Amino acid sequence: MAEVTIPKEKLDYTIDLLIAMVTEEIAEETGKDRKEVLTDFLCSKTGKALYDEKTKLWCNGPAYITELYREELKKS
Repeated sequence: MAEVTIPKEKLDYTIDLLIAMVTEEIAEETGKDRKEVLTDFLCSKTGKALYDEKTKLWCNGPAYITELYREELKKS
């Protein structure tokens, strides 16, 4: 199967949208400010992995990424 190339602009938009969905859900759950959740998420292993195109984490839905982040928080 041939590999599909996604333009960088579309990939960045997809990642940004996923981050918005994940951080909104976490903020609603925890009652924390969305900006605080966003900052924490972007500094996390999950957030960094999402921006690493090689991990293909962006191919997953927001529910999966949210759960992955929750697991990371439990371990820390």
